[in-house]
Amino acid sequence: MKKTALIVLGLALALLAGCGQQHDRAASGASSSVAESAPVPAETADNAWSTDTPENHRMDGAVLQQLHAALDQSEIYASVTVRDGYIVDEYYREGYGADSVFRLNSCSKSFTGALVGIAIEEGLIGGVDDQLATYFPQLAGTEKGQITIGQLLQHTSGLEWHEWNGDDSSFFELNAAENWVDYVLQKPLVATPGSSFNYTTGGPHLLAAILEQVTDDSLFHYARTHLFEPLGMSSMQWRADPQNVLDGGNGIEMTARDAARFGQLYLNGGSWQGRQLVPRTWVEESTRAQVGPIGNSGSYGYLWWTRQFGAQGYDTYFAMGAMGQFIFVVPQLDLVTVMTSSPTQQDTYAPWPYFADYILAACH
Repeated sequence: MKKTALIVLGLALALLAGCGQQHDRAASGASSSVAESAPVPAETADNAWSTDTPENHRMDGAVLQQLHAALDQSEIYASVTVRDGYIVDEYYREGYGADSVFRLNSCSKSFTGALVGIAIEEGLIGGVDDQLATYFPQLAGTEKGQITIGQLLQHTSGLEWHEWNGDDSSFFELNAAENWVDYVLQKPLVATPGSSFNYTTGGPHLLAAILEQVTDDSLFHYARTHLFEPLGMSSMQWRADPQNVLDGGNGIEMTARDAARFGQLYLNGGSWQGRQLVPRTWVEESTRAQVGPIGNSGSYGYLWWTRQFGAQGYDTYFAMGAMGQFIFVVPQLDLVTVMTSSPTQQDTYAPWPYFADYILAACH
């Protein structure tokens, strides 16, 4: 497999070859594939998470203790729940902690979607109806060139793609390709763009390539200044492809607490400490059901999933990554939960019953 680069957020930017596998910085030290400079402080006076007891925020602490006991028997490594803006429950498997960095897999797509919304608001991208040919002139005059940014956001591009298909997995072929963007653009059309849903990690990678084109410096610098630093994120790592295009579909690693910041940002309608980082209208469009339902997974917006959870049927939107990585947002309860799992977790949906049967059940 072609090794890719990992970009690390710190006071300096380092770019080295490496696959960016999930690692625990607290337990084992920095990954050997990453050169680290002096880190940005994890919490500052302006961005510190406040913690409180669950009982002060209408949650049953006894149920959450039962959750911790159940998680000890699972492959879930971390669980962080925020209610009313306070961390009210936090669990880590032995050997892991608040500083442990986890690979979020396809939760990365939701971050890419946020950056697309910011770029549209700033006029760097015309809108969701912009066509691929605008950014990839080699597609001018072709049906493929008429695929829109909105269709990439919804996984309705019509490109041939088999996300998980054994030895023929398009996802694995993408990661092995010498040029990821070319690999995606060379895929044939097998459906009319906009007509059907087909989960395609290559689509968000094209969005990352477009963002790389339109930002003045680099996409990572753009993401850092517009999203990560204002949110107080210090653990961010983002893999890049062989051409140094950020992996728009799969490449982000961070602590569970930092992932919760992103969920809280969306719960706040894109606002953080009075500053509108992501346009409110973009948050609303991204997190409403636009396509689907798609099997048991739910419906899809702009790189966010949406469905109901729990006995009360709470409307929830969520970022979902393979092997059990989740950022759940429940506006009705003013609640955000992050769960990260072992890289060997075979059941992507494994966190669902813990979220529904314990965390939601604990809410009053």
